[in-house]
Amino acid sequence: MTRTIVVSGGGTGIGKAVAARFAADGDRVAIIGRRADVLERTAKEIGGTALVADLSEPAEVERVRADLAGRFGTIDVLVNNAGGNIERHGGSGGSDGVAERWTGNFRANVLTAVLPTEAFRDLLNPHGRVVFISSIAAFRGSGGTSYGPMKAALHPYAFDLASALGPRGITVNVVAPGFIEDTEFFRDTMDDERRTMLVGQTHTGRAGTPQDIAETVHWLASPGGGHVTAQIIQVNGGAERGR
Repeated sequence: MTRTIVVSGGGTGIGKAVAARFAADGDRVAIIGRRADVLERTAKEIGGTALVADLSEPAEVERVRADLAGRFGTIDVLVNNAGGNIERHGGSGGSDGVAERWTGNFRANVLTAVLPTEAFRDLLNPHGRVVFISSIAAFRGSGGTSYGPMKAALHPYAFDLASALGPRGITVNVVAPGFIEDTEFFRDTMDDERRTMLVGQTHTGRAGTPQDIAETVHWLASPGGGHVTAQIIQVNGGAERGR
């Protein structure tokens, strides 16, 4: 049966891999993001639909909701992947700078997940799936930035949502990646020393790939994942446990 899959941040990296995995099954896939050129290129590559929007803006979320309802009517799988760490490139100091950075990461990582989920939840079919992409940083910190705390904020939200949507047969889970190579998140800040350090933290002796996350999300959305809900699935090669 063909399903309708919605993936935020679906133009590159993990989001693109997730979208492509579902598209390979013949599912209808809509990807959402802010960069029209990137989205349209990926949508053409996987045979999906590109919807350009800033999901931290309520009005744009409502516009996308109306578009999805008009195109597809209902949604089977919602993957909240959009996010990023705005503090990676520094910022101004003082209280104003702290407020700016924390508010920025709140918008980038919390609002971009919560706003679409709340707006689209009535479009979800019975036995649908919601998946949030978090981070290993939600468990062990993010080097003093607000990125880890913002990803951690998704966890109790997902637990409450699982309780609320469970009577409709809808599962809600979180996937928390570690070091995932070949993503924009890491590519701009990676050097050989840091890569060696991150790989050395794993028990598997390798970096993760976007496909690792895509396969995990795909399984959670499969019949085999139908009784798994309110869980955080860590995909980091054991790095969170340390060596």
